[in-house]
Amino acid sequence: MKLNIVDRFIKELPADPILENSRRQVKNACFSYVTPKKTAQPQMLHVSNEMLSALGMSPEDGTSKAFLNVFTGNSILPNTKPYAMCYGGHQFGNWAGQLGDGRAINLAEVKHQQQHWVLQLKGAGETPYSRTADGLAVLRSSVREYLCSEAMYHLGVPTTRALSLALSGDDVMRDMLYDGNRAYEKGAIVSRASQSFLRFGNYQILASRQDNETLKTLVDYTIKHHYSQLGKPSKATYVQFFEAVVEHTLEMLIHWQRVGFVHGVMNTDNMSILGQTIDYGPYGWLEGYDPQWTPNTTDSQFKRYRYGAQLDIGLWNLYQLANALYPLIEEAEDLERILHAYHENAQAQYLDMMRSKLGLCTVKQKDKALIANLEEVLQLTETDMTIFFRNLSEFSLEEPLKGIPIIKDAFYIINEVSDVIKQKWNFWFKTYAERLQHEVLTSDERKTKMNQVNPKYVLRNYMAQLAIDDANKGDYKLIDELFNLLKQPYDEQPDHEKWFVKRPDWARHKAGCSMLSCSS
Repeated sequence: MKLNIVDRFIKELPADPILENSRRQVKNACFSYVTPKKTAQPQMLHVSNEMLSALGMSPEDGTSKAFLNVFTGNSILPNTKPYAMCYGGHQFGNWAGQLGDGRAINLAEVKHQQQHWVLQLKGAGETPYSRTADGLAVLRSSVREYLCSEAMYHLGVPTTRALSLALSGDDVMRDMLYDGNRAYEKGAIVSRASQSFLRFGNYQILASRQDNETLKTLVDYTIKHHYSQLGKPSKATYVQFFEAVVEHTLEMLIHWQRVGFVHGVMNTDNMSILGQTIDYGPYGWLEGYDPQWTPNTTDSQFKRYRYGAQLDIGLWNLYQLANALYPLIEEAEDLERILHAYHENAQAQYLDMMRSKLGLCTVKQKDKALIANLEEVLQLTETDMTIFFRNLSEFSLEEPLKGIPIIKDAFYIINEVSDVIKQKWNFWFKTYAERLQHEVLTSDERKTKMNQVNPKYVLRNYMAQLAIDDANKGDYKLIDELFNLLKQPYDEQPDHEKWFVKRPDWARHKAGCSMLSCSS
């Protein structure tokens, strides 16, 4: 197993001079050196051959003892120094101070075919940023992260990636529902990969401490390696850097809305500086179309991170990043201009995205009303978002009254679809048919385009829970089945029709299938 190691982060940024692994406030540094915890009886459960190739490794490497040892923390790659990053963040709208990589350890940076990757272990032991936690992860959360990282990539959503999923062989104590019932669970480790794991919080912590020297060093590093097209660092470059981060963040959020993904924990320490989806905790896909839904039990009262608020929360988080960068720019006008433009850009991009889901290639003034009316009628009775949009591609503008039979499989309780609701649906279908008359695509062409943006298969929480339940019994076949299913989310895959169904009734209130906690 040979990797082309190019460790830029630890060579170019200031390190924490204290080497002992004790919980502490880390000042004037971007990271701390730390060694992964050795595991008892590690077992590799699944490896992504696609990511092996991206990193310059072979499928044979993925089955080797050396691979197992490195990606479960039992050995360290030659000439590398693992580390944990220092960052802060706003959690549920409140400044939380120093947070940092409490259960993530960066192993090394790898360069292959002109692409840089940071390799990271999640659940490999405590770091100076673990606070009162143990730095470990359990099998259920690790299965969810592993499957979702790769599923999101194949959906076309900007995301970090996953290389491997392993059992540590150690038991980990967790209170899954935060109800005082602690129990041992199987420990696990996910190996993650990204061009960078830098978050808004990396910059926030330095600004909060008025450490402008280290802040400038980190921003200059970020521009040099991740936004090099902007040129040499200057105040003008810092503004352009912020604008680029805003654009990437908005692009990611529009994709979330497109596929019905709800992150669940949009704290600023979970916002990637590259606009990638990062940290798959209590996430979920909309099943019944409900803008008020959040998958996070911690957020169940105020629903700050609900589906319908994600674009607004993105803006709120970007305001916090602007505040962190302000000491380097010293003028608010350009930052305010960029932030003020976000709302208009978000509305325009959201409308364009919804047009694509409806198979509309031209722009008409009444499109906004058509889409708003659809969002209203979708909420009249519990209607599955994924099934509705996928089946909508079968709609014929010549037969608008056959709209309901086409999408009825998306209704969770067909008996709830009253005559009044049917009338509202038929009115919308009639309006939609009239709008389609202004398009030039044939029905087949429209169907093809719609099916390229409306996935047939997404990682519903109950699907992940079935895989977790099997894995807890030592059966890992379903992990592999779902992993491969979700690599082709827009294809019909006739042999896998059993996954193109609504959430089953038994999963409606089952732990892990509806809402989830932040417990790892």
